[in-house]
Amino acid sequence: MSTADWPMRPLGEIFDIAAGKTMSAAARAGENKLPFLRTSNVFWDRLDLASLDQMAMSDAELEERNLLPGDLLVCEGGEIGRAAIWDGSVERISFQNHLHRLRPKPEMIGRVDPRFYVFFLQSGFTQQGIFEGAGNKTTIPNLSRSRLGALDVPFPSLAEQQAIVTVLGQLREAVDVQGVSLELAEALRHRVMADVFSKGIRGEASKDSEIGDVPTSWDVVEFQTIRQDLRYGTSVRCTLVPATHPVLRIPNILSARIDATELKYCDMDSREAERYALSDGDLIFIRTNGVIERLGLCAVYRGTPEKALFASYLIRARLLPGVDPDFIAYFFGSGVGVSLISSRATPAADGKYNLNTGIIDSLLVPIPSLDEQRAIAAIIRACDQKVELHRKKVAMLHEFYLRLLRDLMTGEVRSDQLAVPDEMIRSAA
Repeated sequence: MSTADWPMRPLGEIFDIAAGKTMSAAARAGENKLPFLRTSNVFWDRLDLASLDQMAMSDAELEERNLLPGDLLVCEGGEIGRAAIWDGSVERISFQNHLHRLRPKPEMIGRVDPRFYVFFLQSGFTQQGIFEGAGNKTTIPNLSRSRLGALDVPFPSLAEQQAIVTVLGQLREAVDVQGVSLELAEALRHRVMADVFSKGIRGEASKDSEIGDVPTSWDVVEFQTIRQDLRYGTSVRCTLVPATHPVLRIPNILSARIDATELKYCDMDSREAERYALSDGDLIFIRTNGVIERLGLCAVYRGTPEKALFASYLIRARLLPGVDPDFIAYFFGSGVGVSLISSRATPAADGKYNLNTGIIDSLLVPIPSLDEQRAIAAIIRACDQKVELHRKKVAMLHEFYLRLLRDLMTGEVRSDQLAVPDEMIRSAA
């Protein structure tokens, strides 16, 4: 059976739809406060309970506006239609008026799986556009109770609803597992960076320096003492049309590496191009940004893309022999490095922060032996690879989830064909 064969019903015929309580000064100041959910707690098929607000609520009000496990919550405002199932993890809890609570009507119990409608609403609102116009066109778009109840939605058999919920739920769980693994890998990377730049990897005693604790054998020097050349990039006009020279811009600069997925290009006289040509091992700094944590972030150019130049919002540094560029780039991306750069940045009227060559030259950097520099860079690079592996798995599983969500809700895949490929789940492990 495809979705074209599913009977359709107004959502209000399947669920009782209740409105939450409006937050007021009296509710915020009153007694007998209880936690409640807001739209900021509700995401597609998940709830974030890290921050729960509270309001005063009588027993009678709670009886009318309580939440029970299995209740379907739908956002009235913000990203309208966003929906999730209440899991019952807090015993006494209510919800604000910007959320709708949907509970199966008595005659629908045993005929409906509310989570099926989470998935259908996600596909309908974000992929198919079938509910366009459902939101009231006021200053803040919203989905009223009456409009929500009038939405025509499919009403397949309970067995088919549950088959769809099972397979999409498995994929969502795999995405969540990989998301946790990604967070752990990123946290490990931060801890490793903090340790190696303050303790080194040789088991040495530490000494106090202008940048905090460093191993006793390390020097701390100004950046200008370890570089040959420091130069601003070109302001030549670039286009998306491939030409002789790819031009690296701010979006291409990540911590210690280049992201060459979105490039612009230019043609330039060979003499002029030589001024802005990048060589293997060059550092490229971001010199202006509205996000202070990205200011001063620097990548290491390793010959890809070939014949690359760099744009005017970047600064190129060419280091002296005996200094590992990856070590320096990782240091500037560490907590200590970001703090040093942030303290020296110049605020601009447009809300951005700027660096210049003088500021970069004056930045302090730790210098261990070349062997230790390379060893530390290799350790952090291994952490980067772990982070990137989990990031790719999250992206792969999320893409597969969205594709299957669309296919199921448009009838391109039938419920009797449903199965999450074993290799997909194994690859996420």
